[in-house]
Amino acid sequence: MAVTVEAIKELRELTGVGMLDCKNALEEAKGDLEKAKQVLRRRGIAVAEKRAGRETAQGLVEAYIHPDGRLGALVELNCETDFVARTDEFRALAHDLAIQVAASRPLAVTRDQLLAEKSELVEKEKAIYREQALHEGKSGEIVQRVAEGRLGKFFQETVLLEQPFVRDLDQPKKRTVEELLREKIGLLGENLVVRRFVRYELAAEED
Repeated sequence: MAVTVEAIKELRELTGVGMLDCKNALEEAKGDLEKAKQVLRRRGIAVAEKRAGRETAQGLVEAYIHPDGRLGALVELNCETDFVARTDEFRALAHDLAIQVAASRPLAVTRDQLLAEKSELVEKEKAIYREQALHEGKSGEIVQRVAEGRLGKFFQETVLLEQPFVRDLDQPKKRTVEELLREKIGLLGENLVVRRFVRYELAAEED
């Protein structure tokens, strides 16, 4: 079926991807907007896999300050070239990530980082989940499986890349921050890495 200009524009507004890529995705999806979004997502993941490991020495530090001045965050987002670092798409992504950090209170960028830097916290959480399982009448290997499952939920809440993207919370299909990052890698054609972040809240104790 023929793809309309209106459909292409709508897909571009929803994804930020170029007009030609939107047109090709819609043609592959036979005009279905949701399927076209999935096509673009798969392509983004494929590009992300190819770009993984490439040096990311450029980028920027982006800040978000809540309007009441009581909450803020800084995020360092890296890319391969200064050209991409100066694009509106890259800056918008960095700003969204700063909002994510401010709103969702992650403790680390990745699961490995959390395990390395806050191992005592992770072990404490795991012990709590084991105790809960025992109180629920579980026994043997089931206790361990229950604890591991609940620990996975803990990681989804505290690891930045595993958190649901805050701008998707009212959407039927929610992306993780990692999925968002892969989509942007596909769009921008460069490896992107969240290097680090810091979150400030007035009078709050440090984690």
